[in-house]
Amino acid sequence: MNEEQVTVSNVEDEIAANSMTYTRFKTAIDSGKVLLRSPTQESLDKVEKCAIEVGDTFFLSETDKNLLALALELKSFACEPQIVTDDYSIQNVGKRLGIEFVSLATFGIRRVLEWMRYCPACHKEYAANSKVTECTICGTELKRKPRKQGKR
Repeated sequence: MNEEQVTVSNVEDEIAANSMTYTRFKTAIDSGKVLLRSPTQESLDKVEKCAIEVGDTFFLSETDKNLLALALELKSFACEPQIVTDDYSIQNVGKRLGIEFVSLATFGIRRVLEWMRYCPACHKEYAANSKVTECTICGTELKRKPRKQGKR
């Protein structure tokens, strides 16, 4: 494999210290097999805007957003970045941004999903980016589901 492997530094924060994964990650960084880079604010803003549009902004960590922004930036330099992840929110935003992904343990998403939030008790619908976590009518905790294609 001749491709360069890059990631963002906050990935380290999401790996359990003293685990085998942490040891492998540190070794890859120390040996130069994986390079650390930071995305620009402009790329982060584009990712945030896209995540809000599809309703995944509350389900992406800062690390997730940084990874997507870095991939978007690499893409702008005529690279073909791939994110290796089973996280559907990363895949969903990545697909909308034209970023390729590879799943490890799942089949991955087949199409971009636009989410909506709803109350499972009274069925009131909320915008996907609503900060409300409980139904304003009955107080039930909100859930999310993909919006049916063709509905907005």
